[in-house]
Amino acid sequence: MGIHVIKMPDIGEGIAEVELAAWHVQPGDTVIADQPLADVMTDKATVEIPSPVAGKVIALGGKAGDIMQVGSELIRLEVAGEGNVKESAALPQSTFESTPVAPSPAKPVTAGSVAAAAVVQNSALVERHPALTAPLRQPGEKPLASPAVRRYAWDRGIDLRFVSGSGPVGRILREDVDAYIAGRQGIATPIPQRARIEWEEAIPVIGLRRKIAQKMQEAKRHIPHFAYVEEIDITDCEALRRQLNAKVAETRGKLTLLPFLVRAIVLAVREFPQVNARYDDEAQIVTRYGAVHLGIATQTDGGLMVPVLRHAETLDLWQIAAEIARLSEAARNGKVSRAELSGSTLTITSLGALGGIVSTPVINHPEVAIVGVNRIVERPVIKNGQIVARQMMNLSSSFDHRVVDGMDAARFIQAVRGFLEAPATLLVE
Repeated sequence: MGIHVIKMPDIGEGIAEVELAAWHVQPGDTVIADQPLADVMTDKATVEIPSPVAGKVIALGGKAGDIMQVGSELIRLEVAGEGNVKESAALPQSTFESTPVAPSPAKPVTAGSVAAAAVVQNSALVERHPALTAPLRQPGEKPLASPAVRRYAWDRGIDLRFVSGSGPVGRILREDVDAYIAGRQGIATPIPQRARIEWEEAIPVIGLRRKIAQKMQEAKRHIPHFAYVEEIDITDCEALRRQLNAKVAETRGKLTLLPFLVRAIVLAVREFPQVNARYDDEAQIVTRYGAVHLGIATQTDGGLMVPVLRHAETLDLWQIAAEIARLSEAARNGKVSRAELSGSTLTITSLGALGGIVSTPVINHPEVAIVGVNRIVERPVIKNGQIVARQMMNLSSSFDHRVVDGMDAARFIQAVRGFLEAPATLLVE
């Protein structure tokens, strides 16, 4: 048997270091060739590192959240044959020190033993085991359970200190609470009153969340934001959208409002190129762009990502819709490439589906503007002296006041408003 060391690969674009986002293996695991070992994060995307060989994991080169240099030792495998290092070559001490160790209880606990213990304890509960009437945990010890399970127990007056957990590492599941309630029936033990909730959870800010935090902090530190909010009558645009969907959705795809907004922005920036720009703080240079590369803020399970709709000025409504759908799906599935997350010149963000009247979006640095979409509401509006029901929507936008004057920002949004309130103009080139 030999030792094979896998080093942090060069993932291109001059990147010297990456963040170790997650491990897919642990010491003792057996891996096969091409099996994913770890995820690493660059400034733009998460990259999966596969194993080039088969073997058994004997050491990890860091823990999730560590910043690792390209070329540093990522993982060490025991392999058949000679491997690529001598067996006598010692792993650097720092590597051992940074080998991730999952939080463990005072004594070794395996998933199997926990499950077995839970089964025994739950059976004992039904048989009026003393565990029903005595806390299973020491004072100050916090039961491990999700917020939903805590709320479920709270609503039933159950103190989780009395409930054994059958989940991983003793986590209390909803069925554990049910088992406790079932076992407690008929017991004269006083039902604990609703306990004070004092648990807290420290969550390391790593991976995508760290990148988001850094990006937002950088934007707020460097950019003097100012916000501008305008109300838009979207009734006619919605009517056009429904007509188009009824007529060509089967052949060309279904449209949401977003492609109309993209098209309105594309037309508006022709008159206001100062909002379709990037500002180099150090060089003090504003670069304006003829092309419109729109960042589309997309919520994923891991956090906010901004894939880029490139050359939106060349696309019609259906092409815009299809490309946004593709990029959003790729972002949510973690399949979006670094290139697709780079180079935006202006960003759209939307909280419309979640309600809200006004928002103050943070500019996607080094851009100079961001357009935020609020929800559409139907409400009475006075039009031509008559009270009529109209579909109204706010655009909440932020601008870099170093680059964009308030008047220009207002005129830009008014231009967008004009296109959306006269949607036929969106179809005229």
